[in-house]
Amino acid sequence: MVQKQIVSTTQPKNIMGQIVFWYLDNHLANLFAGAWEPQCEGPLPLDIPQASPQQVQRCVEILSRAKRPLLVLGSQALLPPTPADKLRAAVETLGVPCFLAGMARGLLGRRHPLHIRQERSAALKKADVVLLAGIVCDFRLSYGRVLSRSSKIIIVNRNRKEMLINSDMFWKPQEAVQGDVGSFMVKLKEGLQGQTWASDWAEELRQADQKKEQSFWEKAVMPVAQHLNPVRVLQLVEETLPDNSILVMDGGDFVGTAAYLLRPRGPLCWLDPGAFGTLGVGAGFALGAKLCRPDAEVWCLFGDGAFGYSLIEFDTFVRHKIPVMALIGNDAGWTQISREQVPSLGSNVACGLAYTDYHKAAMGLGAQGLLLSRENEDQVVKVLRDAQQQCRDGHPVVVNILIGRTDFRDGSIAM
Repeated sequence: MVQKQIVSTTQPKNIMGQIVFWYLDNHLANLFAGAWEPQCEGPLPLDIPQASPQQVQRCVEILSRAKRPLLVLGSQALLPPTPADKLRAAVETLGVPCFLAGMARGLLGRRHPLHIRQERSAALKKADVVLLAGIVCDFRLSYGRVLSRSSKIIIVNRNRKEMLINSDMFWKPQEAVQGDVGSFMVKLKEGLQGQTWASDWAEELRQADQKKEQSFWEKAVMPVAQHLNPVRVLQLVEETLPDNSILVMDGGDFVGTAAYLLRPRGPLCWLDPGAFGTLGVGAGFALGAKLCRPDAEVWCLFGDGAFGYSLIEFDTFVRHKIPVMALIGNDAGWTQISREQVPSLGSNVACGLAYTDYHKAAMGLGAQGLLLSRENEDQVVKVLRDAQQQCRDGHPVVVNILIGRTDFRDGSIAM
């Protein structure tokens, strides 16, 4: 059929026509080459690279001499075949202070003495050995510039190209291990069995952590000209989250603030757009999470800009009786974009939105809708509890939260 559409039934006589005929015929042959040959229809064979014993031993020796070791664990660490509980046990036995990023968030639960949440850049500068496990030196680590030149860097990743990104430009690994991260961590724990590190290093990191957390409390009580203080709202969300919650993040400014303040209750309980910032994934992630774990409470945090992509999916949730809860940080703008655009271009064009009644739009789709604003700011927890109960009764819920704008970089809160 395609041949009839593309190639003439009669071969042209002039030279240009023959060239075109030959080109199209050849193109068609290449396009369908091997199409009718028998193909394997089974699952593709797994090819999970593993660190060699020699590589593991070299890493054991580097870490055993460390005075201020630091672990940064990324999403790749949670991939099969190593289960999350086995990975957690390895991290706990290893005893190295750690930062958790991406899908590794929640691996150690809500509060764990080894888990450091704040001031990562400062900690990386001070560490003498840094283990980057399943995380790469892209913009999230300032392309490697946050790493000290004097630190010994061990990096582990399944993908060699990603593992070495920006190396020899801003940073250089002492040991680059292409292999499965979870399996590597288990082997490393076995090689360092009985190893301990001075407690003053972990205590120094914890104190910096607590100091940063205190600054959030100070921001939470700062007055706002109108609407609600988003920092305080998110602190109350943190206090309300149940142990069986799954957090889905989809947004910029509001979600960025939430990443500082919310603590996933367990492993594989945090989903966000990832390094590419693919806004619009929230409703799809929530749908998958609730179907995969029907007994969990799925809490979706949206920026008001990002929620525009997901609003209509509440029709899906209603029709299929999938109870999820959405909290919308509504500051009437694409605020994360505006923060960069206004200083750079002197214009807020296309960044302004309205304080839209998203809760009413959700009600129009058959979901439950609730509003949080200055008028009921003393009832934040009650509204959150009401939303929880609606979900437990089988209804999807949208909570529209009117907020002012906060900037963690300078501590200011404004309209």
